[in-house]
Amino acid sequence: QSSIDKITFFMEECRRMGISVLGPDVNESRFQFSVNKAGQIRFGLGAVKGVGEGAVEAIVQEREKNGPYTSIFDLMRRVDLRAANRKALESLAYAGAFDGLKVPRACFFHSTGEGKPTWIETLVRYGQQCQSDADAAQVSMFGDDVEGAAIPEPALPQIEGWSALEQLHYEKDVIGFYL
Repeated sequence: QSSIDKITFFMEECRRMGISVLGPDVNESRFQFSVNKAGQIRFGLGAVKGVGEGAVEAIVQEREKNGPYTSIFDLMRRVDLRAANRKALESLAYAGAFDGLKVPRACFFHSTGEGKPTWIETLVRYGQQCQSDADAAQVSMFGDDVEGAAIPEPALPQIEGWSALEQLHYEKDVIGFYL
């Protein structure tokens, strides 16, 4: 509880001083709070409940090595999904860390019916399949055209987004307060 108190204190102090604190973002945040190129404070991915250090490391290291993520599909193909598991990805979605990738938060949790996977579960399976195919292609000695069978990206659910109140409720659950 004391870490949330500390964060709340510093958030209030920043607000009082007119310093903007931006929410978590997979293309800009680090594990700790950091300052972006525009001099704004960026919420740390490690401060999101349910997101461990391993998940943050996997996301940040891949981004630093190969550049920003261009889409949610790009992120799923590139990030080690053993480190950044479904639970961590769900927490990041609730916190708005994927907002910059232009996917409404509600889409991640949409399911087509009882017992059907959520879209984020479908995305994780897509990423795992892409990664295992890439690994198989690397060990193929015969130069077969394994790349030819690209896995189709899961269709973005065409649904209503959450209301601002719903979005804030989920954000508070994973961050501890309203951003």
